Amino acid sequence: MFIKVCGLRTEADVDAAVEAEVDAIGFMFARSPRHVDASTVIRLMRRIPSTVLTVGVFRDQPLADVRSLVNITGVHGVQLHGKEGRPYYEQLSETGCTLIRGLSYREPLPRHGDLGEDILLLDAPVPGAGVPWDWSRRPLRTTAGKWLLAGGLTPENVGDAVRATNPWGVDVSSGIEISRGEKDPALIASFAKAARAARAAA
Repeated sequence: MFIKVCGLRTEADVDAAVEAEVDAIGFMFARSPRHVDASTVIRLMRRIPSTVLTVGVFRDQPLADVRSLVNITGVHGVQLHGKEGRPYYEQLSETGCTLIRGLSYREPLPRHGDLGEDILLLDAPVPGAGVPWDWSRRPLRTTAGKWLLAGGLTPENVGDAVRATNPWGVDVSSGIEISRGEKDPALIASFAKAARAARAAA
C-alpha cells in the first residue's frame, strides 16, 4: 500500500510522516491554504530520508516555473492538477521526476499512463473539499496500474475505501488535519496504520 500525505508545512508535520513510514510527502506550490514557498521546502527536505518520494504539487503553472522549483528545492516528483496536456508531461519527464496526474473522478474512467504519467491520482468529484464521496458505487476496482485514491479520506474511512476500490495507493490531506492546513501527528500515524491494515486484510 503506497501512502502519500500532502500539504505538509512544518517540521512537526514532516517528522510525523517520516515516523509513520509513509511513501510520499507532498508540498503545495499551487495556490492553497497549504501553500509553501521554496525556502520552506528546502528546509523541510533535510528532514526527509531519500527512501521517501518528495512531491511538488502544481496547478496550471508555467512549465518554466515548475522546472525552476524542482531544481531549487530538489523534490523528486511533480503532481499536476490542472489542464496540462501530453506535451507538458513529455517536457517534464526530461527532469527525471516521478510524474503524478491528479484529476477529479469522471466516467469513463481515465487510464493510468494516458499522458505519460507514472502515477494516476483519482480525486473526489469536488476536489479539495475534504468531503468523502461514494467510492463503493464507482467502477474503481477495474482501474489498472499505479493509481491513488484521494478525496475525503480519513483514518476512520480509509479502510472501507481500500476494501471497496482496491487502489494501488492512497493520498490524504484534509483528513489528517485538526483545522484547515494544520496537520495532526496522531492522525497521520493512525491514517497510515489503518490504510496498511486494510490492505493486509484484503
